[in-house]
Amino acid sequence: MKIIIADDDPLVCKSLKVLLSREKDMVVHGTAGNGAEAISLCREDLPDIVLMDIQMPVMDGIQATRQIKENWPQVRVMMLTTFKDEKNIRLAISAGAEGYVIKSTSVSSMAQQLRALMSGSTILGADVLKQLIQPAEREGLELLTSREKDIVVLVAQGLANKEIAEQLFIGEGTVRNTLSIILEKLELRDRTQLAIYYWKKT
Repeated sequence: MKIIIADDDPLVCKSLKVLLSREKDMVVHGTAGNGAEAISLCREDLPDIVLMDIQMPVMDGIQATRQIKENWPQVRVMMLTTFKDEKNIRLAISAGAEGYVIKSTSVSSMAQQLRALMSGSTILGADVLKQLIQPAEREGLELLTSREKDIVVLVAQGLANKEIAEQLFIGEGTVRNTLSIILEKLELRDRTQLAIYYWKKT
């Protein structure tokens, strides 16, 4: 997969480029010091994923993410930041980011999360998801069967359909169909909303 790293700390960019390039299925095609440079790199050499810091000069990561998703919706954006406050998380998700991880995450875990992101999963670290929890009643989850609840928990943990199928010993098609039923029951649009919904309700 082709990756672009956007961070105003040159040491972070250099370190991540070296470490992620050791992964056989990953190539870092460029680094950017701000959001505007990240957009330019996307225009020059369309990546699969942009690892995006939030606070950067010239243009921050939230603005850059919004513009990248508007121009190249197929590019997946993972926010990589020291900030895990609710405001920034919600702004990032609203801008179109599919992932949000903290910089203290190990490179091996980050590589796994990047692969999951490529497979279609939404990646929100457990410490990030906890910031989205608000007091709420549980009636919605009680509408679900035991198997449906199992799938919701695994979706909230960031697992892809194939991984859920393997863990529950069911077919991937069954996971897809059950997920559609869950979204309809809870009146939600997609996996990201489902993950956030789950952490709010628990």
